[in-house]
Amino acid sequence: MLKKIKPKNARSKRALQKREPKIEENVKKAIFIRSSSTNQIVNEALSDLCKLKKPDAINFTKKNNTIHPFDDDTSLNFFYEKNDTSLFVIGSHSKKRPNNLTFIRMFDGQILDMVEVGIENAKPLSEFKTSKCAIGIKPLFLFVGDLFENSLVYKTFKNMLLDFYHGQTVKNINLSGLEHVISVTAIDSSEQSNDPRAMPGIIYFRVYTIQYKKSGEKTPRVELEEMGPSYNFRIRRFKFANDDVYKFSTKVPKINKVFF
Repeated sequence: MLKKIKPKNARSKRALQKREPKIEENVKKAIFIRSSSTNQIVNEALSDLCKLKKPDAINFTKKNNTIHPFDDDTSLNFFYEKNDTSLFVIGSHSKKRPNNLTFIRMFDGQILDMVEVGIENAKPLSEFKTSKCAIGIKPLFLFVGDLFENSLVYKTFKNMLLDFYHGQTVKNINLSGLEHVISVTAIDSSEQSNDPRAMPGIIYFRVYTIQYKKSGEKTPRVELEEMGPSYNFRIRRFKFANDDVYKFSTKVPKINKVFF
């Protein structure tokens, strides 16, 4: 069961009200953190994934020796309270789990879910000498693969990516404002992995800019140009909260009806 927190003063009451469920949620901020041991691949991945999330993201470049999400969530609670954010990506590198990213969602001070992935065939933004999308633009998302429908872990990871990058909720979209596509393909591949801790399957994470070309008609011809970053992910560990926490996190507040 979730603990009911009683505000000690008016300031803490306002802070708690901000975190209450809303009909239309605010854009969620994300924090990207380096653990005690990282490498260039992990650091570049944290930086590039943070850039895709800007302006609603913070990239902490200082190493953190106390953050080990699967063993102890104390440090996560500190960042959660101090920065008022519920989305995290923790980067780490070790012999046992090289090139490692852990995607985390929190709710009401508790871990909602965590999915750990290993990075393979990384290509950072800096290696793509192509045009880039503007900061703060909502991406189009394309998910391909039965694993996103049939596997709870893959389905959760899909939901996490949408939560990270969906941006502001809008009712209408201007075609000219669509600048990039995030394509995520999951394949139940028999391709041999060098990672004995990885789940079956591989995830191809790609980002493309949308190019509008003249077609001689009212509707432009659309072409995609890869802008980066580009990763192959393999899911390693995962952790989900109990059903009570999930149910409460998806609770929608009742609307007070006004009668005239």
